[in-house]
Amino acid sequence: MMSIIRTWNSISLVKRIIAGLIVGIILGLIVPKVVVIGILGELFVGALKALAPLLVFFLVMHALCRHQKGNSSNMGRIIVLYLIGTLLASFTAVVASFLFPSTVVLPAGAEAAAPGGIAEILKNLLLNAVSNPIGAIVDANYIGVLVWAVIFGLALRAASDQTKNVLENISDALSTAIRWVINCAPFGILGLVFTTISTTGIKAFASYGHIILVLVGCMFFVAFIVNPIIVFLNIRQNPYPLVVKCIKDSGIMAFFTRSSAANIPVNMSLCEELGLDEEKYSVSIPLGATINMAGAAITINVLTLAAANTLDVQVDFATALLLSLVASVAACGTSGVAGGSLLLIPLACSLFGISNDIAMQVVGVGFIIGVIQDSCETALNSSSDALFTATAEFRNWKKEGKSVSIKL
Repeated sequence: MMSIIRTWNSISLVKRIIAGLIVGIILGLIVPKVVVIGILGELFVGALKALAPLLVFFLVMHALCRHQKGNSSNMGRIIVLYLIGTLLASFTAVVASFLFPSTVVLPAGAEAAAPGGIAEILKNLLLNAVSNPIGAIVDANYIGVLVWAVIFGLALRAASDQTKNVLENISDALSTAIRWVINCAPFGILGLVFTTISTTGIKAFASYGHIILVLVGCMFFVAFIVNPIIVFLNIRQNPYPLVVKCIKDSGIMAFFTRSSAANIPVNMSLCEELGLDEEKYSVSIPLGATINMAGAAITINVLTLAAANTLDVQVDFATALLLSLVASVAACGTSGVAGGSLLLIPLACSLFGISNDIAMQVVGVGFIIGVIQDSCETALNSSSDALFTATAEFRNWKKEGKSVSIKL
């Protein structure tokens, strides 16, 4: 048995995930009623979500209590990259929606509560920041987790070395547990794919083919054209090894989990592999899961403009650009869970006088195509978290005369 486990672990994780993907598709088509197989996916995502808040809390707290005054920080640049990436993705969606206008077949109204406006989104963010720290961990409220981890980390700078060593040991234990969970990814992916294929089928999206192509096309354009340009302007070398590495190691996993929050441990593992500073990525990665939402901005823009086209609402390009700015700000308040961006569509639709009832029907369309849309959206969002974190640090390395080499 041990030899089988060693042989299994010796195979590349990506190859094992691809094997799980293939088996999941086959089982979903052949034995769709054996629902117990889908439990593997629920267990995998549940384990990631359970450990991620604890990992973020203790890593950030330990990193800050160990931080030495005078050490450089690149958090400002990382946040700027997050915001620029989201804004450019939003512009891309607007241009694509004008070049390839879409319409939607509106289904029955979706049952969900949408935020009332930008003010409400910002208010919720601020309230989340000061929520009960234990409640923040339990609810996976990463804004609250980060804020309290920073506060406790700074407060513990004067603590004894023994206390800091305890925090380090807890952080190491959580990192090891996360690696064990990630090693089970092939079985988790098998379960997630099985559930998707067995419940939704492959032909369910035919009537929404055009809008799916526009959404996915925008996300691929941002991932392989816009983001590489941003990376190149910062590190002044071929960006594609880093882009491909992030998509391969982070994006593929996020595609199946459909949760930026669940993918936080995966991104932290990737940053560790890239040799990045834990003190920096332990903050930037969970922050990115909250505010770096290029995919969400694309979804909001494309579906909102599709609703306007369906209702024959005339939208000029200048107004559409205003929509892209609103979508970018709103996307930063998107929760890091599956389908989080869809509930911001009514806010965007309100710019064009589209009623909330109609807007919620558009949300219903989003849930129908969510298996594809949300998977690609999360893959773009989460892989960009690691990409821009690495970009900011590699920029500093180049300034210091260090070489940057990426192994795929």
